Amino acid sequence: MEPSLDVALNNLSNGRDRDRDREELSASPQLGDQPSSNGPEFSLPPADGGKDAWLFLAACFVVEALVWGFAFSFGVFQEYYSTHEPFSSEASRIAVIGTTANGVMYMLGVILFPAYKKWPRLANLSKWAGIPVIAIALIAGSFANKVSHLILTQGALYGVGGSMVYCPTLVFLDEWFIRRKGLAFGVMWAGSGVAGVTIPFVLNFLLENYGFRTTLRTWTIAVTFISFPLIYFLRPRLPISPVSRPSRYGFRFLRTSTFWLLQIGLIIESLGYFIPSIYLPTCARSLGLSTSTGTLLVALINGAAVFSTIIMGMLIDRFHVTTVILLSTVGAAISIFLFWGLSTALPLLCIFSVLYGFFAGGFVSTNAGIIKLVKQRDESADVGMLIGLLSAGRGIGAVLSGPLSEALLNERPWQGKAGLGYGSGYGGLIVFTGVTAVLGSVSFLGKRLGWM
Repeated sequence: MEPSLDVALNNLSNGRDRDRDREELSASPQLGDQPSSNGPEFSLPPADGGKDAWLFLAACFVVEALVWGFAFSFGVFQEYYSTHEPFSSEASRIAVIGTTANGVMYMLGVILFPAYKKWPRLANLSKWAGIPVIAIALIAGSFANKVSHLILTQGALYGVGGSMVYCPTLVFLDEWFIRRKGLAFGVMWAGSGVAGVTIPFVLNFLLENYGFRTTLRTWTIAVTFISFPLIYFLRPRLPISPVSRPSRYGFRFLRTSTFWLLQIGLIIESLGYFIPSIYLPTCARSLGLSTSTGTLLVALINGAAVFSTIIMGMLIDRFHVTTVILLSTVGAAISIFLFWGLSTALPLLCIFSVLYGFFAGGFVSTNAGIIKLVKQRDESADVGMLIGLLSAGRGIGAVLSGPLSEALLNERPWQGKAGLGYGSGYGGLIVFTGVTAVLGSVSFLGKRLGWM
C-alpha cells in the first residue's frame, strides 16, 4: 500500500502549470534515459533517484536538522537563561522565545505557499535569503540584554528565516520524488529528530563553557558554513515559469465541520505540545538533577519522535485519521498524567520523555491523513493552502503556549499541597499539557457523533 503521505502530498501546489509540465515531460526522453542524438536538446533529471535527486534529499536532511533541530532544542536555552544574568530576573518570559520561533516558522506557511504559487520564482529566491536572515537573528540575539530582545531575534526573526528556507524544500521535494515521496519526506523529517538528539548536548556544552553570546555566534557560523553551500542543491526539478499565475483555490472545505473539528483539535493539542521539551530541563534542576540530565530528557523526546512519525504515518494508511489522532493524544495524556505527574526522580522522567516523545511526536504525521480527508470532502481544495492552514494552526498553538505556560508556572498551584510531581511547582503545567492532549482528540468524538 502506498504511504498516506504519497496520497496527501502528491499534488502539492508548487506554482507550475501542470499541463505544461506534462507536455514537457512527454516531449523529453523517458526519465533516466539519455537523449538520443536526434532527440530534444533538453531533458528533465530523473525523479525518485539519480545523483541530483539524492543530493537534493541529502541537502533537505541537513538543512532540516540545523534549522528545526536548533528550535526544538530550546529547552537547553530555557534552563540557561533562567539561571544566568542578564535574563534570570525576567525568567517568567523566557519560554516565549522558543514558542515564538516555532510558531512563526509554522504560521508563515499560510502566506508563503500561496505566494510561491502566484510567483513561481519566489520559492527559489527565498531559500537563499533564509540562512542570512537566520544569521542576522542569532548574531543580533547575541547582543541582547533583555528577554524582549531575544523574543524578537532568536524568536520571531529566526522563525522568519527558518520558514524561508524550509517551505521551498516542501515545494521542490514534491517534484523530485513521486513514487518514493513517502520515503523522501520521512528522510527529510528525520533530520530534525536526529538533530534533536545531538544538538542539545552541543548547545549545553557551549553554554556552560562559553556563555550564550559565544554560543549563538558559534551556531551562526556553523549553520551558515554548513547550510549555505547546500542551498544550491535545494533547487526545483521542473522549469520555473517566467510569469506569475493567478492563484485559484477552492474554499468549500472551510464551510465543513470536518475541517474545523480537525483544525481545532490541532490548535488545542499544540497549546501543550511544546511545554515538556521547554520545561523539562528546569523541572529536572528543581529536583536536584544536573543540567546535562535536563539535556538528556530533551534528547529522549526528540529521539522517540523520529520513530513515531514513521509508525504513525503507517497507521494512517490503515485506519481513519481520527483513530490515529486518538491514539497519539491519549497515549501522550497517559504518559503526562502517570509518569510526569508522579515523577520525583530521574527514572520516571526518562520513561515519560520516551513515551511522550513517541505518542505526541507522531501527531505531526496525522497531517497527511487530515489533508487526504479534507480533499475527499472538497476536491477543489488546494493542498498547498491546506498545508499552510494546518501549519498556521500549529503555529497559533505554539505562540499562545508561551505566555500561557509562564502564567501557570508563576501561579504554581498545588505546590506543597499535592504530592509527587503535581506538588513540585510544575503541577499546573503537567495538568494543562495533559488536558490539551486529551482535547486534541475532539475530532474523534465529532466523528462518533456524526459531525464529520
